[in-house]
Amino acid sequence: MDAPHYVAARVQRALAEDERTVELGIRVDVRGDKIFLRGRVSAPERRLLIEDVAREAAPGLSVHNEITLVEVREPGEEETL
Repeated sequence: MDAPHYVAARVQRALAEDERTVELGIRVDVRGDKIFLRGRVSAPERRLLIEDVAREAAPGLSVHNEITLVEVREPGEEETL
């Protein structure tokens, strides 16, 4: 098996280059046979696509999707504090 930093780099490259994701903002950590995905996205579907691409880039490893969802507001909406 490749060293963890090589696996992480391969997954990050796949997330950046795959036309389904084109994602640069996800952190990928590899520990043993586990991949941890961390970051923020605006839609649950996007979260699942990122997980799919990571699984394809590192078959045989367990993917733990810790990506959180953030609310995206339309420009001009007032923020309530």
